[in-house]
Amino acid sequence: MLRWLLPENIADVLPSEARRIEELRRRLLDLYRSYGYELVMPPMIEHIESLLTGSGRDLGLRTFQLVDQMSGRTLGLRADITPQVARIDAHLLNRTGVARLCYAGSVLHTRATNPFATREPIQVGAEVYGHAGLEADLEVLELIVRSLAVADCQRVRIDLCHVGVVPALLSLHGPVPGLDEEDLYALLQGKDQPGLAQATAAAPVALRDALLALPELYGRLDTAAADGGPLARARRLLPQTGPVSAALDRLERLAGSPIWQRWPGVELSVDLADLRGYRYHNGTTFAVYVDGLPLALARGGRYDDAGRVFGRGRPATGFSLDLRALASLQASQPPVSAVSAPWSDDPALADAVAGLRAAGEIVIQALPDSEQEQQEFICDRELVADGDGRWIVRPMQQEQVV
Repeated sequence: MLRWLLPENIADVLPSEARRIEELRRRLLDLYRSYGYELVMPPMIEHIESLLTGSGRDLGLRTFQLVDQMSGRTLGLRADITPQVARIDAHLLNRTGVARLCYAGSVLHTRATNPFATREPIQVGAEVYGHAGLEADLEVLELIVRSLAVADCQRVRIDLCHVGVVPALLSLHGPVPGLDEEDLYALLQGKDQPGLAQATAAAPVALRDALLALPELYGRLDTAAADGGPLARARRLLPQTGPVSAALDRLERLAGSPIWQRWPGVELSVDLADLRGYRYHNGTTFAVYVDGLPLALARGGRYDDAGRVFGRGRPATGFSLDLRALASLQASQPPVSAVSAPWSDDPALADAVAGLRAAGEIVIQALPDSEQEQQEFICDRELVADGDGRWIVRPMQQEQVV
């Protein structure tokens, strides 16, 4: 096997793409800081129990595991940063009021989400702890829309869901005989109506009807629709118990907020079977789609009390997005203007180069007997001696072809 070959769905990031990713990362973190979010940097590796507690089977399947040679305990390479931030809020910061935390870092997946996706996404996100109200959800949704605007994504679709609906139905009627809950979620999110009908054949009629209705409860939140839209259909088709009614009420309040008037390019929809993601979510969730990408670019939502396993449960909501996927939507930028300078021990040259760099210029010193090759820069000016011991910048001299 060739030594330079990388594992499947793992790739190097070359200069121009790396620059787009890094500049976008800085702009996003600056945006979050302007809202009062504090940056945290969790470790890449932790004890597996810490990474997977309360997260469901899917996250466990995506997490690389290895044995720590120092302790003999099983460690995991993080596949998701949100549980780590929940641990930091609950166990390390131990604040009583609202905490706003943000992060940016690589995660590693045992398997890609699709044949063309990387197994090493760069995850950027923001989380709000300590506030259970709708205001925190709206702030997170506003922040994700502004994040996409930073990358010039003007048309955005946000699919809202509430993962409390299915547990409420199961608590009302009991579990589906012979059907594992994780398998039920897979059937629902895949909108596999025939498979769902077969799997729920032994369930109580009311539960079976409600579960079969969920994959059909999706669509744009348009009050002018003849049937009233997906939430109105949900109120007719689902049993209106307290938890189900509360879930639909919260979705309606989110969708009805005046905040959306500021974002005419955002389309809101509901999909009550969009249960993708990790099982730590327990309330309103959302998936964000943009032109140019077939899968959700960002996901988020409520995960109240996720920190309880770390010693303190708190209301929590947030989102994460795939920075590499977001950067791929941006057009390649032309090479940046730079100054070419010779290599010399002349102190005056060193001072001139330092002064230009301090002023924000890119100065590339030519190494002796070597050609310069760059992807990102084009030297359109050069630093030359003027004959009086000074160094001046002038336009690059074009070579004449004889």
